[in-house]
Amino acid sequence: MTTDTSEKGLEGLIVRSMTGRVDLLSPPYLASETSTPVAGGTGWLIGDPKHYDRGACVDLVQLRGFVMATQPDLVAKLSLETDTPTRASSSRGSKRSRQARRHRRAAQGLDHGPVHVDLFYGTPSPGNDKATERFARNRFSVTRQLAYSRDETRRALDLGLFINGLPSRPSS
Repeated sequence: MTTDTSEKGLEGLIVRSMTGRVDLLSPPYLASETSTPVAGGTGWLIGDPKHYDRGACVDLVQLRGFVMATQPDLVAKLSLETDTPTRASSSRGSKRSRQARRHRRAAQGLDHGPVHVDLFYGTPSPGNDKATERFARNRFSVTRQLAYSRDETRRALDLGLFINGLPSRPSS
């Protein structure tokens, strides 16, 4: 058996290792809000580059899935299930989330009008069962060939890592 040492082969190996999914291409895997990690991976979900909103810098499906699983009362308030001006405004609100991450405040969430949205649940301390349960609801996802440029240069990352739909970056 030969090993695929191409860039595509390496990406596939990394994604399969992180997600435990061996059916990446056949049949095509469809990322959704209700996707759950597969046993055998490390708890990561597969993201879809089509779900990435370049203007807001967020994977809308993963963010919506996190909010649906953790704050279901906000789904209707933010119109997350339909493409409405309220949802568009919520996506623009995610630009504020980029600022929050820059200041390492993502765990505090953000306020969008009268609504507070939690964006991330931090690592729990030992013995804190409620925090452990909340942390387990975070959605870690990996997306291949993520086009990020807003112009026609078609710049793309080989792999993009997200936490609850928000792009992660290495610690500095």
